[in-house]
Amino acid sequence: MSFVRSSKFRHVFGTAVKPENAYTDLRANIAAFDTDYIKANTLFFTFPWQGGGGSLAVIKHGDTGKKSADTPTLSGHTGQIVDFAFNPFNEYILASGSTDATVKIWSIPEGGLTETITESAVSLEGHLKKINNVLWHPTANNVLLSTGSDHKVNLWDVELGKERASFENVFQDTIHSVAYNKNGSQLVATSKDKKMRLLDPRASNPVTAETDGHQGTKASRAIFLTGQNDRIFTVGFTKASERHFMIWDPRDISKPILNQDIDVSAGLIMPFYDEGTNLLFLAGKGDGNIRYFELVDSDPYIYHISDFKSTDPQRGMCMVPKLGMDTSSCEVVRLLKLENKIVTPISFQVPRRSDLFQPDIYPDTVAPEATLTADEYFAGENKDPIYVSMKPGENKYAGKANTFSADKVEKKAPKAALPKPASSPQELQKQNEELRKRVEELHKENYELKNKLQELEGKQ
Repeated sequence: MSFVRSSKFRHVFGTAVKPENAYTDLRANIAAFDTDYIKANTLFFTFPWQGGGGSLAVIKHGDTGKKSADTPTLSGHTGQIVDFAFNPFNEYILASGSTDATVKIWSIPEGGLTETITESAVSLEGHLKKINNVLWHPTANNVLLSTGSDHKVNLWDVELGKERASFENVFQDTIHSVAYNKNGSQLVATSKDKKMRLLDPRASNPVTAETDGHQGTKASRAIFLTGQNDRIFTVGFTKASERHFMIWDPRDISKPILNQDIDVSAGLIMPFYDEGTNLLFLAGKGDGNIRYFELVDSDPYIYHISDFKSTDPQRGMCMVPKLGMDTSSCEVVRLLKLENKIVTPISFQVPRRSDLFQPDIYPDTVAPEATLTADEYFAGENKDPIYVSMKPGENKYAGKANTFSADKVEKKAPKAALPKPASSPQELQKQNEELRKRVEELHKENYELKNKLQELEGKQ
């Protein structure tokens, strides 16, 4: 006698919008970075746009169809944009990190971009090399984390425009990924040294645990499964270049509780997790298919549900926040798939005949409201997020107005980020060469700024 596993989400299916309802003729600037290339909140989505320096297009959900070459952008970086993220508590605030070693905070006008913006609200300078990750704190207001190729981790108070904490003696190699747990008291990080670390970035000794992670040479990712008692999910490569994933208990990361191979392919896998359904989506760069699973509390911990199949490979992907779902169609997850010139929304739905609100598939979800101030967080406090009903008419957070103010930003010269002392003549020579290149770049920037100033003075 066979038993069928009981689950509300066992029959979830994915549907891509028709081509006429997609976002087309896009000029996405997709570089060889280990990031997702596209991010979304409930109002907008954003991705790097082709053009001089680093630019981000910001497009409103529903504004489908062809986009012109002169689409307005956020354009203030002098290098390519590597990573970016919307503020979880303000739909109109966006952070971006670039190869120019700066992090910029952008204020999007209410209603979206109508013209290109070249001046950011705040510019944060504290790294010597390109930015690899930017990450907002999940419960503390205006707290942003950045990592750089200088192996440094910075914590910023963006409203004051200053660094509040940092460390640079933990990682000796490139940081691949960083993610917070549910209340932001803990951080998980993977790096090129093939280690996985748990950290409290506020502590004087930030590493709380460390273990061997994925042993392949390519990048790995880690996220917290917030609906699974903050279990950790990592995905990467084996020594034999097989893609595989592991699940960990954060109380003891000496070994994973599950280690499972996926396939043999070269593309980095982007993981996306939905707390309300415990659904996990794995999208490989260069793949057309998206695998999705349901996570459970006990062995075997994960069940494969199905694959969303497509012949068009994805270059990037993101998940729309839960408050952006269409509950009348029983939509539980929406992914945005970035191809070379198109963004296609993919809706994952639970098959139900009624269009009435279904409370059993829509538990309360995280509200876009901070539970800590920046000062409280840096003083060592932790608080869980607020949860809100998804029932239509009960969401008081829809279309939050722009409340960010850069008035408090301290107009101070950025603190110089100096390299750590060299441990060998070879390392000293390498540092000297890096500093020489940086001086050349600064001379060039200074020359260009002087010319621009002379032009402006000549027009007066």
